[in-house]
Amino acid sequence: MTIEAGRNSHPIHFIGAFATGGLLTFMVHLNGELARYGNPLFSSWTAHGTGMIAAVILLLAMYRRRTPMAGKTARAPLWAYLGGVSGAATVILTSTAVNSPLGLSGTLALGLAGQVAFSLAADRWGLFGLPKRRPDLRDIAALGLVVTGGALIILFGRGGA
Repeated sequence: MTIEAGRNSHPIHFIGAFATGGLLTFMVHLNGELARYGNPLFSSWTAHGTGMIAAVILLLAMYRRRTPMAGKTARAPLWAYLGGVSGAATVILTSTAVNSPLGLSGTLALGLAGQVAFSLAADRWGLFGLPKRRPDLRDIAALGLVVTGGALIILFGRGGA
């Protein structure tokens, strides 16, 4: 994202992204609790089954009859359907990590570092249809700050323990 694009974004986009971070933290905690009382696979099945039920209810509540669009609609590429696989793996891995000495904050700190690193790689090589963009010094510095913050949380953020 360019600086100009960031300045022209609507505040609701930033609020939504921030709220998503809070919801992700809550989700990881709940999935970790399910894994603690069951196992990580049970946690993933429960999370995705509950999500499917919620999605069906939401679709039924929002359903409106639409007139079919003229012509063909574009189809998603086959690799786009792998999001469910990565989602299941994410639930299983975070459910395991959150119940380790890393805890919730350490799990999320390392997860954020992984997200930033992978997104920079995806931008660099144009993975999954993204436009190619070379990470600049600011991107690398931001990754360094995220990794440093994660290290501080993991190594020194034990709440006095």
